[in-house]
Amino acid sequence: MSTGIDPTNPAYHYVQLADLLAARMDDGSWPPGTRLPGEMTIAQEYGVGSQTVRRALAILRDRGRLVTVPARGSFVARESASGGNG
Repeated sequence: MSTGIDPTNPAYHYVQLADLLAARMDDGSWPPGTRLPGEMTIAQEYGVGSQTVRRALAILRDRGRLVTVPARGSFVARESASGGNG
């Protein structure tokens, strides 16, 4: 699996970033309840702009993988909305 944005990949960078961040959730690097680093930190780590990070986080919220609390940050959701019966 890739550890960074692949400029030769036809997928949008924000989609690639969303997948990379989801992989960190899946591999246990960011377990449920973990507060994600700030947008600027993620942008610097992956060499993308802040708008790319915002769009990636929006995708993860839509997938049910993140919960964002105003003025507190984004947190890994306790359980994926797309997985299993609660």
